[in-house]
Amino acid sequence: MNFPPTQPSEQFLTSEESAKVDAALLSSPEKFLTRLTISSLKLLKHIATEHNVAIEDLTSEQVIAWFEKDGKTRREKGIEAAYLKW
Repeated sequence: MNFPPTQPSEQFLTSEESAKVDAALLSSPEKFLTRLTISSLKLLKHIATEHNVAIEDLTSEQVIAWFEKDGKTRREKGIEAAYLKW
């Protein structure tokens, strides 16, 4: 399956962040989890901003609703219109 090329965005690790994770004294599974956690933090910050709440005040319902909305946008308007490009 071919995926369209993606442009770097704030939702994923920067090259510098990725290099720092690579340099960390972590196992491969720990590095994966670290990358996932950093990316998730960035996404949660984005979701909190959209909901105009502090990140610590986000609810699971708000996160689920955000993913539903982004998925609907992707299905109806295409991948480029969605925030997550996958």
